[in-house]
Amino acid sequence: MPADGNPRRKRQTKAEKRAETTEQILDVAEHLFSLHGLHGVTLKDVAKRVGVHHTLVNYYFDDKQKLFDEVFARRAAVTSERRMKALEAYDEETDGKPTVEGALHAFLDTDLDLYIEGGEGWRNYGALSAQVANTPEWGAVMMDQHFDPVVLRLIEILKKALPEAAEEDIFWGYHFVTGALMLTLARTGRIDKLSGGLCKSSDYAAVKARMARFMAAGFHNICKERPAEKKKAV
Repeated sequence: MPADGNPRRKRQTKAEKRAETTEQILDVAEHLFSLHGLHGVTLKDVAKRVGVHHTLVNYYFDDKQKLFDEVFARRAAVTSERRMKALEAYDEETDGKPTVEGALHAFLDTDLDLYIEGGEGWRNYGALSAQVANTPEWGAVMMDQHFDPVVLRLIEILKKALPEAAEEDIFWGYHFVTGALMLTLARTGRIDKLSGGLCKSSDYAAVKARMARFMAAGFHNICKERPAEKKKAV
């Protein structure tokens, strides 16, 4: 220990400093992209917010698209892995007899927990994901790349839960689920105004308490109509 009695901070290695700077750039870029989108942010904007010269950002990331892709991929890998594990565990626990609501809880709650517990960084990522999901030109490609395996695993379990359902109804049900989730993650503030403050866009705990149950009822409703149609046709 130094003579003044205060422990000295260990000097960072070049690799540690690079990793720290990279994370700082990614965090700032994530925040800016979540507010202004891909085309509303420049590398100079990111550098200014970080407090470095824009050439340093260029040193770490070849261009803005590369930075955007890494921002998105960083947390996409975490949420996909967590949800896949939750779905696998649920499928095993139910021994091939899942329920719609149970499957949706595994898929939705695991993701919502990240936004509840993960701080502002995860909430920024949620808003960014909502933008990407609603950008037809290139956003669908990114969503396909990062989320198709976990979504298709959910679909498999839902088919077990609804063995008599038409396959297209299950896919439409998922379409409505993901639409509601993306709107929630966007945190537009609209529900805050409509409800006079009774509900808040940022209240993910309230969403978690309701969404799976609400969506499960929708699945059952659209899937039960098909057998009735078949009987009429006989």
